[in-house]
Amino acid sequence: MNLFRSRVSTSVVSRMAGELGSSASVPTTTSSSSSSWAKTRSLWPSILRWIPTSVDHIIAAEKRLLSLVKTSYVVEQVNIGSGPPGSKVRWFRSTSDEPRFINTVTFQSKEDSPTLVMVHGYGASQGFFFRNFDALASRFKVIAIDQLGWGGSSRPDFTCKSTEETEAWFIDSFEEWRKAKNLSGFILLGHSFGGYVAAKYALKHPEHVQHLILVGPAGVSSESESKPERLTKLRATWTGAVFNHLWESNFTPQKVVRGLGPWGPDLVNRYTTARFGAYSTGEVLNEEESKLLSDYVYHTLAAKASGELCLKYIFSFGAFARMPLVQSASEWKVPTTFIYGFEDWMNYQGAQEARQHMKVPCEIIRVPQGGHFVFIDNPTGFHSAVFYACRRYISPKPENERLPEGLTFA
Repeated sequence: MNLFRSRVSTSVVSRMAGELGSSASVPTTTSSSSSSWAKTRSLWPSILRWIPTSVDHIIAAEKRLLSLVKTSYVVEQVNIGSGPPGSKVRWFRSTSDEPRFINTVTFQSKEDSPTLVMVHGYGASQGFFFRNFDALASRFKVIAIDQLGWGGSSRPDFTCKSTEETEAWFIDSFEEWRKAKNLSGFILLGHSFGGYVAAKYALKHPEHVQHLILVGPAGVSSESESKPERLTKLRATWTGAVFNHLWESNFTPQKVVRGLGPWGPDLVNRYTTARFGAYSTGEVLNEEESKLLSDYVYHTLAAKASGELCLKYIFSFGAFARMPLVQSASEWKVPTTFIYGFEDWMNYQGAQEARQHMKVPCEIIRVPQGGHFVFIDNPTGFHSAVFYACRRYISPKPENERLPEGLTFA
């Protein structure tokens, strides 16, 4: 959800369309057969130019991206078990009984540092936090994962048929990962859809979560409560009807990337360059960061469809949760901090509404010069917000309880 919310400019699409119809460079020749081949090649690039992908490609791209991080780290594939066909363990409802693995990156930290587990959002993976690992590892034992079905984790067939089953896919697989890592009493941070999963996990297993940090979380408010005027108007048009049909058909952004074949990497590169460059609300990526992130994002999107197919079961068209977090806010048992960028398209007012029903401590912090990817746009402000949220757990403790300069409460 979070990756393709920003609009791809029409100029990018037009240019891509123009490139499809332009002549490719071929050796000069006078033969008619060669001329025919040149025309064919201009429309359908040679299979030799295809950009392959696989879990191995993802892990290799991850390694290149994490070369920007100075803190030492260990990558491991954590085995969360296997389940034969018909198993009641719902994330294994597929035709395969192969073991499943969660790609896990653990960063070196000081002894006795509190553990911070980081969960990415929809269409993303743990590498998106590459600008944050060094700073956070100075205060925490940082563990970042790829959720089941995304990034470098296993990608089993997705056969869930309801919201409840889909939630179980992510919550139960995360719990099996926790058991395999023998973790408890950790701080759980989730971004966007990862925030939705983190909140649902903490609701089901509060005994393991010390503090919950939700960064621009998806699925807080329901559509009926928000009543977005623009969405209502869009649905009344034929364009809206088409988009709604595609949504209910589970047509994902990743399918577009795969369908473009050799042009997929170019589309992803144009998106990341624009989103974290010209359209950034904060600190833009440098050339090396942009190149490595684009390569990483392409491989995570173009690999086998799996976890991405959760979209229509968790959200209705317009990205409103079918089982919004606000409905269970009164049942939360874990202290919670919401973090939003000033320009985040996720509405912090949903968190304000949830706070009214919560019986545990809750803070809502807004970070300037940050959009939905506030941890990329303004990493310094984001780190300050996280440290403040966890001031009771980290060492050395801050001298006072005041919110760092530039950040605001909502």
